[in-house]
Amino acid sequence: MKEVISAKTVWKERRLRTSLSRPARKAAASELFVYGAGLVILFILACALFPKGIAPYAPTQMFADSILQPPSRAHLLGTDYFGRDVFSLVVYGSRDSLFIGVASVLVGGLLGGTIGAVSGYIGGVPDMILMRFIEVLMTIPGILLALAIAAALGPHLFNIVFAVAVSAVPGYARVMRGQILSMKHRPFVTASRSIGASPLRMFWWHVLPNAWSPLLVMATIGLGSAILVGSGLSFLGLGVLKEIPDWGALLSQGRGYLTVAWWIATFPGLAITLFVLSVNLIGDRLRDALDPKKSRA
Repeated sequence: MKEVISAKTVWKERRLRTSLSRPARKAAASELFVYGAGLVILFILACALFPKGIAPYAPTQMFADSILQPPSRAHLLGTDYFGRDVFSLVVYGSRDSLFIGVASVLVGGLLGGTIGAVSGYIGGVPDMILMRFIEVLMTIPGILLALAIAAALGPHLFNIVFAVAVSAVPGYARVMRGQILSMKHRPFVTASRSIGASPLRMFWWHVLPNAWSPLLVMATIGLGSAILVGSGLSFLGLGVLKEIPDWGALLSQGRGYLTVAWWIATFPGLAITLFVLSVNLIGDRLRDALDPKKSRA
């Protein structure tokens, strides 16, 4: 009898601890989401859309008497080998980096989602052909595929967007195809078919609205990866050749001065790290919110 009572007591205590820890876990997750969303909004508004409101100098302004100056009151993040303010360069350089990330995610998600949806819903020979094409792309690592496309097309902003987008297409296509396959045999789709709904109507009004949520989470997390790949291409000299360099180009320019001016490469790298971390926090929270199993836990 004592063993039964003790087992029940232990089970109740564990359940109580679990129920008490759930609000704490949800509060911590919500807090991290707020921090991540706040940093992303700050980057987009203050850096990409309204850089003049935060940058103290023009990105092309040179200070001949302050070349390679360390961080100070006059230059918050120091100056580079041309005497340009590093903080202003980081702020203005975010425009191209964020554009590459957002545009490549939109293009890659649209292409990959369309391929996966058509392949999964139609099936048969089109499914086999499209999936063999996706599997060929998947045999090449994403960064190498983007590197090959960017090298073939040349250094241009839209070429970089296309290269990063194509490298992400296989992942979106596979996820979307799996969702479509799991949805098109659900009871509500079968009921719609039984009352005479056309295949296009069933796909547009019943299958697709219930299959896109994992793609949204993947696109959110993929935004950080796209910025990393775009910055990597710029670091290798395949990025945009402009007067105002993006974050990857700033890293490339500062690598030769690490021993004498560490701040040139360090602060663009920190900007990339903070933005990617913020996007990943948002993506993790979206994944938990859209996952019915975790939402019930």
